[in-house]
Amino acid sequence: MKLPGPDHPITITPTKGRVVVKLGGKVVADSRQALTLQEASYPPVQYIPRADARMDQLTRSTHQTHCPYKGDAAYYALPGSDDNAVWSYEQPYPAMTEIAGHLAFYPNKVDAIEILP
Repeated sequence: MKLPGPDHPITITPTKGRVVVKLGGKVVADSRQALTLQEASYPPVQYIPRADARMDQLTRSTHQTHCPYKGDAAYYALPGSDDNAVWSYEQPYPAMTEIAGHLAFYPNKVDAIEILP
């Protein structure tokens, strides 16, 4: 387990506005409680509470990955999408507990991730 620091900063802040994720012309997530995670020089990622996502549209994948900063990630498929279109740190490391219970969507595997006022 690694801790974020000056050499690998990670910040988590409430997203200003509403985050809407669309796939196939349908809304699969819609939240005013999303979090923006900014990790080092990577693009920012929107983490959406599960309560604000269409969990009935997600199917758990067998794929898993590990991040030394965040922990083990589980993956989900969306209808008509790749098996690993969505990820979640279900039991993140202590420094990242804010993203527990949240989902992140790969931008290239959904039609849109919009941040609206």
